[in-house]
Amino acid sequence: MAGFPAAVEQADVVVVGARCAGSATAATLARAGRRVIVLDSARFPSDTLSTHLLWPATVAELSRLGALDAVSALGAPALTHAFAAGSGYTIATPFPEVDGIGYTLCVRRTGLDHALVRTATRAGAEVRQHCRVTELVWDGVRCAGVRYTGPDERTVELRAALVVGADGRRSTVARQVGAETPYEAEASGRDCYFAYWRDSAAEWRSTAAQWRVGADLGTAFPCDDGLVLCLVQPPADTGKLRPGDAGRRYAAALDRIPPLRERLRGCEQAGRVRAATRIASYFRRSSGPGWALPGDSGHFKDPVTAQGIRDALHYGRLLAEAVAPVLDDPARLDRAVAAWERRRVRECREIYHWTNRLARGTAMSPLEVELYRAATTDPELAAVTTGIFSRTRRPAELYTPARMARLTAGALWRHRHDPRPVLGDIAHELAVAAREFRTSCTTLRGTPPVTGTSTA
Repeated sequence: MAGFPAAVEQADVVVVGARCAGSATAATLARAGRRVIVLDSARFPSDTLSTHLLWPATVAELSRLGALDAVSALGAPALTHAFAAGSGYTIATPFPEVDGIGYTLCVRRTGLDHALVRTATRAGAEVRQHCRVTELVWDGVRCAGVRYTGPDERTVELRAALVVGADGRRSTVARQVGAETPYEAEASGRDCYFAYWRDSAAEWRSTAAQWRVGADLGTAFPCDDGLVLCLVQPPADTGKLRPGDAGRRYAAALDRIPPLRERLRGCEQAGRVRAATRIASYFRRSSGPGWALPGDSGHFKDPVTAQGIRDALHYGRLLAEAVAPVLDDPARLDRAVAAWERRRVRECREIYHWTNRLARGTAMSPLEVELYRAATTDPELAAVTTGIFSRTRRPAELYTPARMARLTAGALWRHRHDPRPVLGDIAHELAVAAREFRTSCTTLRGTPPVTGTSTA
């Protein structure tokens, strides 16, 4: 029974979840000389629902972690070019370099996560697989460890100075510390459906491509084992997803994006269509006495900008670097995890807003069309757009007053016979910008509200 553990162990840190955020945290802490035990309910190699595009900044995180060689050995092609098309315009750019890495990878999670687990193990972390955390251990209001059941169904109590909940959107740790309900959230206007295809288009094997047609968005990312990940994000369907719906909605969206259908010509679908619906981006309270939530357990963005793996690796590593020197001092540890959380909020709020804009599930607005048109002949504008996804540029660099004035003037000229759509778009964008500013100055000001903490 959970209340009567058969054994009690001690570690410096317990990490719940061994995938991106968990392995990054564990490997970094282990290299700092800390005893880290990682618990995961899966047995690796193990798949998980993910679209797994790794921008150059993400690949650079793999390099910092010491996992890049193992990930590269999986055979995913280096994607050196970005391609985006919409409303008859095409933007084609190279990827920006991050730490000398100027390419993107698309690596299926089965191989990627296994490589990360092996990296954490080589660094000195102890990874225990097929172990399910059942409850947290408390010392007053302070989280002091976990209880879990292993493959033998034996209950073990594991005490530690810090419990790291890297266990995803349905985080057990988030629920048990009272942080499951986000303090900031925005529902996506898109659903997500994807499948793998055996790729026969050699000319596309170095390109990460996106198309927008009407309100639909579709992508094709070449990945390991000669496959291409083809994803569509149509406007969200409010109906319940019934058996067979995912495949039907996926095929219908592909038919509405003819250039993506053409990209797949001669390719054979390999496996079933996978779906993520009723998506919401959010921030949860992510730190407290003796606990922290890196990865999707604490912060999630719609997959339309493919930022999740980068942030899981990046902020998992930064969490470990922040706490490694202070694990033996509870007061300093609490200050370190709180400062880490504030940093993530400050650094992620702009890309959070940018992602929510792209997740609206609407057709391209007149200003978006003008942006695509201008970027076809303006290499700097194209580079800024690609750089935002790669996290080498900020959305604010796209929305400078001078640039917005030029885009507005161009859109008004092209709609000079009926400027009402442009004027309506301008009014809408000003309202969105005002709302984002208020959100950044209130709920996302960098000091998340305190939530209730369980002491069960």
